[in-house]
Amino acid sequence: MPLITTIHESLPYIDPEPTPSERSAAEALIAAERSLHPDDPFHALLPPPLTPSSHITPLLESEFDRIASHVQANPDGTQAPPPKLSALDLARYSSLPEIPSASELAGMDSSEATTLLSSLLGKAYTDHAYVAQRRAHLALLDAYGKNAWLIGNWQLEGELKAIEKELVKAKREIDLVTLQRKQAQDEVGPEILGLEDTWKKGVGRVLETEAAVEGLRRQVLEVRRGME
Repeated sequence: MPLITTIHESLPYIDPEPTPSERSAAEALIAAERSLHPDDPFHALLPPPLTPSSHITPLLESEFDRIASHVQANPDGTQAPPPKLSALDLARYSSLPEIPSASELAGMDSSEATTLLSSLLGKAYTDHAYVAQRRAHLALLDAYGKNAWLIGNWQLEGELKAIEKELVKAKREIDLVTLQRKQAQDEVGPEILGLEDTWKKGVGRVLETEAAVEGLRRQVLEVRRGME
């Protein structure tokens, strides 16, 4: 059962403060009532909690199977790390293509040599384009990355200040409503107390009348019994 830390000023201000025994009795009744209806630890507007397998996709399952199938033990008994994922071939970006020598090209057919040189030239163009893009991106990051990061932080700081301003405004509105309600209750407090006193006197008179009627009924019964 979660703790209740929020206190709402919802009780009438004109009522007297309860005594410690009255407060304890009220809290016991509240605890007994709340124990019959256990609280939901999750808010109704929140999505259901994640289970251990709710976020595992088929791709992750296949990757887990790959790692589990390649786990090997070292001679000292420790687990060897699994092999790295080879989905991307990074060797084309880290090594230069091997260009055949003139003698090797002379021993090939012309069409075969042309195909080989065309493939090597295509790989060279790919490597050049990749390195050029990396250099351009690094240059842009070096020139504008710091400013972009500072601007992003400035925007987040502005959003935070706006939210804090709205929070302060909401708290002020709550305080104003609370003060207005307290003032309204204080203004009508004497009238409510007078009506309550009148109601108590009316109930007392009704009880006195019922008691008098009961006494009169008994007297009538006694008289009837005496006449018999």
